[in-house]
Amino acid sequence: MLGDYPIQVVLLAIDLQASKDFYAHQVGLAIVSENDNAVTFQCGGDTRLTVSASTTGTSDEQTQASWRVEDLASELAELRSRGVEIVEIDAPELKTEDGIVDTGDALHAWFADPAKNTLGIDQYK
Repeated sequence: MLGDYPIQVVLLAIDLQASKDFYAHQVGLAIVSENDNAVTFQCGGDTRLTVSASTTGTSDEQTQASWRVEDLASELAELRSRGVEIVEIDAPELKTEDGIVDTGDALHAWFADPAKNTLGIDQYK
């Protein structure tokens, strides 16, 4: 069954080089493979994130993928030190405090890559 296997997330990017630099240098992911059309990065366990060249990019503002972490504040501090801008939200139904929202069962934060893909980071309680 598919539930027994890791999943690989694929994001779209009009400027593949900008996305490659962002994930490798600012997010700190190791490159597993790359060619003219895509770059694949290693994430935890046997999961991977691929950024694929696209002529249209993404038009979806929803979260495309999320990492599950043990210490969200620490991860955000590391990302900020590398120049990653953490999304701040101030809406009636969702408000971040120092980039973090507490939904009761988890803490959540988001950032966007150069291709405007929104990525989440979650710390479950």
